[in-house]
Amino acid sequence: MTFFGKDEIYSLLTEKGISYDKMEHEAVYTIDDMDRLGITKRGLVCKNLFLRDAKGKNHFLVTVPENKRVDLKALAAQIGSDRFSFASQQRLSKYLGVEPGCVSPLGILNDESKSVTAVFDEELKSAGSVGVHPNDNTATIWLAFSDLCKIIEEHGNKIVFAGFESI
Repeated sequence: MTFFGKDEIYSLLTEKGISYDKMEHEAVYTIDDMDRLGITKRGLVCKNLFLRDAKGKNHFLVTVPENKRVDLKALAAQIGSDRFSFASQQRLSKYLGVEPGCVSPLGILNDESKSVTAVFDEELKSAGSVGVHPNDNTATIWLAFSDLCKIIEEHGNKIVFAGFESI
């Protein structure tokens, strides 16, 4: 299996004819870091959470606009799951092949088992382009949300949509 790091993501997008804009920058770990570097001024940036259910059998990659809050209890009720908790660094590495700070919906391309469910905020459907890391927090790429969904669906992972509150 190919590991999808930053360069592999760029190659895949080019190979598929998906247009994207990229910005290389110092490593960022929070939306505040991105604000400080002016990254959020270039377009809608997403934040991501990697979660597991109470039994640790199901995993979810939650992607929301930077101005949204994720209520884990409300999310579990919306998508018919039990209680959520944050997945460990070991699970993050096993399923998405990334380290903390690099979580991205594109990490799903490293999910060999195709068992991680992508959970997107409903608002992203009408967002046009979204900014995400290419599995590396030293860059941000903006691509059409529809293209992001297409890549995930082609890989074989399930996508669900949920509503989240603004901060």
